[in-house]
Amino acid sequence: MARSLSVLGRLLTVLLMLTAIFMVFAWVPNEAEQGLVQRIFYFHVACAWVAFAAFALVAVGGIFFLWLGQTVFDDLAYAAAETGMLFCTLVLITGSIWAKPIWGTWWTWDSRLTTTLILWMLYGGYLLLRALSEPTPQIARFAAVFGIVAAADVPVIIVSVRLWRTIHPAVIVTREGTHGLEDPRMVITLLVSLAAFTALLVWFLTLRMAMLRDADRLQTLMRNIALAEAALED
Repeated sequence: MARSLSVLGRLLTVLLMLTAIFMVFAWVPNEAEQGLVQRIFYFHVACAWVAFAAFALVAVGGIFFLWLGQTVFDDLAYAAAETGMLFCTLVLITGSIWAKPIWGTWWTWDSRLTTTLILWMLYGGYLLLRALSEPTPQIARFAAVFGIVAAADVPVIIVSVRLWRTIHPAVIVTREGTHGLEDPRMVITLLVSLAAFTALLVWFLTLRMAMLRDADRLQTLMRNIALAEAALED
């Protein structure tokens, strides 16, 4: 049953992603001012959404791990941090690709760009901590606290275009309180892209958590074998 659901979920993810690609490149109209380059917006926003969702899961997993002490929540936080870093990297890359023809530069120290880069660096530090340290309960607790604190940057990024002077466009909800997607096809395409990337996030999280759970079981098995061998030697 679980295997059938997994296969169905993967097929749904592939179908959603193919539909999103078709809509972005063949169905949705060009934006009047930005032209063809604006189409990257549907991938850029979707990547940002799933990155923020993944980092929120890092915080949630960390909170439950500190509360209950169950390794499954630590695995969830670790897997979500890795997946979030993948999509956060794509956010920075797609944003730079869009910025070059629109702003005339690959990068500018705009408030939203800067706070997003800070988020990327924070969780890069989180992953370095996990990768370079022994998988002990103390490291897991420290990483949980680190992941919870780092997630506080996510709401700062979201409201940055309203907190500081910025040139970053506010498209979903403009500074005037409306939305910048005038054609209904743009809204539909964005929603399909969000659904596709959300399904991709779930797929990646499921795969990575399964790997981490298998690693935990292998580590437990190796520890038990070592204890058994030590007992036999005594």
